[in-house]
Amino acid sequence: MATRILLVDDHEIVREGIRTLIALSRPEWEICGEARDGEEALEAVRALKPDVVILDITMPKMSGLEAAPRIAKLGLGCRVLMFTMHDSERLSTEVRQAEAQGLVLKSQAARDLVRAVDRLLDGGTFFSQQQDVAMR
Repeated sequence: MATRILLVDDHEIVREGIRTLIALSRPEWEICGEARDGEEALEAVRALKPDVVILDITMPKMSGLEAAPRIAKLGLGCRVLMFTMHDSERLSTEVRQAEAQGLVLKSQAARDLVRAVDRLLDGGTFFSQQQDVAMR
C-alpha cells in the first residue's frame, strides 16, 4: 500500500513544490489530499487518514501549532511533520509540545523533506539541522 501524504499550506506554490519534489523523489508515495489551513487539515485527516501530514506552521484560521495536537487527539496514528520558513531556538520546543514528530525549514526542503518523511515513516523524529544546532 502506498504511503499517503496530506499537504497543508496556505500557499498553492508551496504545495505545488512539495508535490513535485515528492513525485520526483518518491513516485510510490501518494499525495492523498491538500488543505489550506488548520481547520481544513483536521477535516482532511478525518476523511483521508493519511500516514503523514506535512503541516505549515503559519496559516489563517488555525495555525499548524494549533492543529497538530488536535490531529494527534484524533488517534488515527498519522505522523505530523511541521514545515516552516521560521527559524528560532524555541521553535523546535514548540513543535515537540504540539505533538509533531518533526520540523523541516522551507529553506532546507530540497535536502531534508523526503528524508524527514522517511524518518517519520520509520517511527522516528526529524528536526532540520539548523534547528538541531540551535537547540545545543
